[in-house]
Amino acid sequence: MKKLTEIVERGAVVAPVQAAERDGIITELLDSLIAAGAADAGIRQELLLRVLERERKGSTGFGRGVAVPHVKHRSITRIRAAVGLAPRGIDFSALDRQPVYSVILLLSPEDQPEEHLQAMEVIFKNLSKDTFRRMLRQSGTSQEVWDLLTEADGQHLV
Repeated sequence: MKKLTEIVERGAVVAPVQAAERDGIITELLDSLIAAGAADAGIRQELLLRVLERERKGSTGFGRGVAVPHVKHRSITRIRAAVGLAPRGIDFSALDRQPVYSVILLLSPEDQPEEHLQAMEVIFKNLSKDTFRRMLRQSGTSQEVWDLLTEADGQHLV
C-alpha cells in the first residue's frame, strides 16, 4: 500500500491557496505540480481542461470539507498529487453542499489504472478519518501539512 508522502509532491503543498473558487484552486494546484516537476508545462492546458471537464460531469467534492479532483494522462509517468488548503472554504458543488477546505489534486498515468486506484484508496482512507480531516484543515503552513502526512503514514490516525 502506498503512503501519502509517496503520492504527494512535497513542493506542491499550498497552504493557504490564493484562489477563492473551484477552477482557481485547481489551476493553482496544477501549477504547483508543474513547478515541482511532476508534470510538463506543455500539457498544462490539456490537464486543466480535463480536470475541469470532469468536475462539470460530477463534483469531486465528496463532502466533509474535502475534494479530490483527478485526471489520467498518457504523459504523466508516475502518480503525483498536490494538496491545497482553503481556510475560508470554497464552493465545490460538494455532495453535501458544504464548502470545501482541503483539496487534493491527483495526476495519474493513463496506463496504470491499478496505481490510480491504490492512490485514491490511500487518500480516501485518510480523508475518511475525522482527526486527519480536522488536523489537515487546521494546518497553517505547507510544512504543517507535510508533517501531518508524514505522521499519517507512520501511524493510523483515528
